[in-house]
Order: sequence, then structure tokens, then C-alpha cells
Amino acid sequence: MNSTREEDEGIVVILEGGPADLPGTLRVRAREIGDGKIKIPRNGGYEHFERADDSTGPLSYRWTRRTKIAE
Repeated sequence: MNSTREEDEGIVVILEGGPADLPGTLRVRAREIGDGKIKIPRNGGYEHFERADDSTGPLSYRWTRRTKIAE
């Protein structure tokens, strides 16, 4: 399977909201944002972000919620 350079290096996205200790930008693989959502593992749970807009500019994702990992 051939991967693209974008897939190898990832895509930089802008994160809006969420915990203060998360970075303002994040590099993710293209396949991780295919549905317009990003789930970031953090401190025994996940921080959920959804696409903030449909513009052609930088990819922005807005924090929507936190969930805990089921035990």
C-alpha cells in the first residue's frame, strides 16, 4: 500500500477550547479526521473535537466534550 506524503507527515489542525494544557495546534493523520471529528486520548479519557467550519482555510476543530475510558 502506497501512502501519501500528507498521510506520513500528518495534517496540522487548530484546536479551539478544551483543557488549557492541550496545545493550540495538533498534527493528525488524514484518516483520523475523515468524519470531521478528532478524539484525543488524555488522562484516562478522550477529548472530543468537531470541525468548526467548512472553509478552505486552516482546519479548525472545536472542543465538544470529554469522555472517560470504560474499565
